[in-house]
Amino acid sequence: MHVSNAAPGWMLLAVASIANIAGSCVNWIMGRFLLRYADRRWFPASPDQIERAGRWYRRYGWPSLFASWLPVVGDPLTVVAGFLRTPFLLFLIVVAIAKTARYGALLWLVDLF
Repeated sequence: MHVSNAAPGWMLLAVASIANIAGSCVNWIMGRFLLRYADRRWFPASPDQIERAGRWYRRYGWPSLFASWLPVVGDPLTVVAGFLRTPFLLFLIVVAIAKTARYGALLWLVDLF
């Protein structure tokens, strides 16, 4: 069965984008509200890592969220945006554009649009 027989391209785009954007929103919330636990042993990032990520994000600012679609760096980037209190609406708009563009490009590449 070819993937184009499973669902229309617009539906694949909508579901993949919404799910990925929702995951990024969870990352933002974790960054926003879990930083208070950074001194705990179980916290996944060291103070040095947090400081380094913060410096990088302050240098490039919210436009760096357009890279949130990238593997490896995208998820930590969305967490740092929460750490540094990027306004949620701005975060949501930029991440939605980036994530939807990624899936739109993938669908275009496999000729579903």
